[in-house]
Amino acid sequence: MAVIIPVIFIAVMVTAVIKKVNIYSSFTDGVKSAIQFTISLLPCLAAMFMMCELFEASGLSACLIKFLSPAFELLGIPEGLAKLILIKPFSGSGSLAYLTDIIESCGADSYTARCACVCYGSSETVFYISAIYFASLKGKKLARPILIALVAAFIATIAACALCRIM
Repeated sequence: MAVIIPVIFIAVMVTAVIKKVNIYSSFTDGVKSAIQFTISLLPCLAAMFMMCELFEASGLSACLIKFLSPAFELLGIPEGLAKLILIKPFSGSGSLAYLTDIIESCGADSYTARCACVCYGSSETVFYISAIYFASLKGKKLARPILIALVAAFIATIAACALCRIM
């Protein structure tokens, strides 16, 4: 694995020399467009972080957790994972804090902690990644890809808990 990046770097350099591309100019043009992209991304990220904070501070997350916990139990998801499952699509650091709490309160070898670790590792912060990937789109039709990502993460959670139960 340590060889792959240098090989790719050398291959790109050799290809650029063969095609007579000004490497430095191409690199600076790429950096220029990256800076513009980063600036366009800031409002999306700021809005996403504010929504996460409002979701938690309003008490909506606590109500949703209380409402969904029985349904999660029927699907084989331990009761203690509800908060982690609901926060993970919004915040990686927030869900890491919940993961740490679960491990400390239930014990590292418990079924709930094992499920939490697998669920944490097998899902992504859907809204954060969506904000980054779709920031440059003009006609933002985001509902379908975000819904697909959320459903996939939930199915992965159910599968992770089922695997943890049999292992």
